[in-house]
Amino acid sequence: MTVKIYHNPQCSKSRQTLQILQEEGVAAEVIEYLKQPPSREELTQILQALGMRPRDLMRQGEAEYQQAGLDNPDLSDEQLIQAMLDHPRLIERPIVVKDGQVIIGRPPQRVLDIL
Repeated sequence: MTVKIYHNPQCSKSRQTLQILQEEGVAAEVIEYLKQPPSREELTQILQALGMRPRDLMRQGEAEYQQAGLDNPDLSDEQLIQAMLDHPRLIERPIVVKDGQVIIGRPPQRVLDIL
């Protein structure tokens, strides 16, 4: 079983999700996505697996979202993906990937759905 968690150690939900994985005995690859953002391909695969559009995976309350005018409905999916790559803080967290299945750990207990 291959498990990755796109993790922000400053986020309580992310820490709780990682703790659940550890309690379940899962040795997940921890990716601190603020330091090591996903590639365009990885982000696109995550969106496809979640069945989401880019804006749905964005933290719309972040200052970067407002400052960059990302609430503009005329922006394309590619422009929104690029914004997440340029400003990884905009990516909702935590994201857990297991063998092609993806969940957002909100609430953290959702991670149990793919284990």
